[in-house]
Amino acid sequence: MAKFAVNEIMNIKKRPNHKIYIRVLRQMSPEKRLLKAFELSEFANQLFIQGLHRRYPNLSDEEFKRILLERLDKCHNRNY
Repeated sequence: MAKFAVNEIMNIKKRPNHKIYIRVLRQMSPEKRLLKAFELSEFANQLFIQGLHRRYPNLSDEEFKRILLERLDKCHNRNY
């Protein structure tokens, strides 16, 4: 059986700055890392909402909220 690198099998995008990113994270205090995690989570949520607005531009606020909650329910980690 031929051996392949994980990147070849999964076709993972190259990350030339990953080592720098990890180094910067390690230099942050735990508090700053946690704040950065919250910031990235909020950014992902806003991006998700904007994407839904683009996909469904003519929905009423009530209908949009219903679809948003349905989609979020599908994404929720059921292990908690």
